[in-house]
Amino acid sequence: MGNDIETVLVLSPHTDDGEFGCGGTIAKMIEQGKKVYYVAFSTADESIPKGFPKNILEIEVRKATKILGIPEENLIVYKYPVRKLEYIRQEILEELVRIKKNINPQLVLIPSPNDLHQDHQTVAIEAMRAFKQIGILGYELPWNNIVFRTECFVPLEERHIDKKVEAVKAYESQMHRYYVNEDFIRGLAITRGTQIGVKLAEAFEIIRWIL
Repeated sequence: MGNDIETVLVLSPHTDDGEFGCGGTIAKMIEQGKKVYYVAFSTADESIPKGFPKNILEIEVRKATKILGIPEENLIVYKYPVRKLEYIRQEILEELVRIKKNINPQLVLIPSPNDLHQDHQTVAIEAMRAFKQIGILGYELPWNNIVFRTECFVPLEERHIDKKVEAVKAYESQMHRYYVNEDFIRGLAITRGTQIGVKLAEAFEIIRWIL
């Protein structure tokens, strides 16, 4: 990442989206000394599997982001209802504007605007409005992307993917999902690395890049 980027904001519609989409990049940026903030908009309490406490995803996101190296004070967790973010988009926009004023990021990582999930689309669109003068990259969640333009790549080392895998594994309540799979995570990193001639990488869509 560029040396002129000091503060990075990761927007995660639900707890775990940020880890899946750019966990390796987060680990690398923190290693480089960048200040990383992580905002989760929904803990999806309505979708918790039986046998887990309703606040399990809030517990898990705190554990996962700690693994990646994000300080607890840089984690913001909202409790908006899952699959209903589009109905409160103005409130989300106002929160994003407030966050922008408070932390002044030079780069924002968001879900791809082409993501099919309605909550992901809402966060992406409102983020593009709130941060329209700032560099924005869209991260990849392949199970929700029919179209994803691999326009920007972050080369990664094995230790960065190891941290990503460990962070994803912190979501014990989500282990039933087919994409919560270490082989898949590592395989995608190998695929993206192959595209640019390195061993491992994560890919992003360029939404806005300021030189």
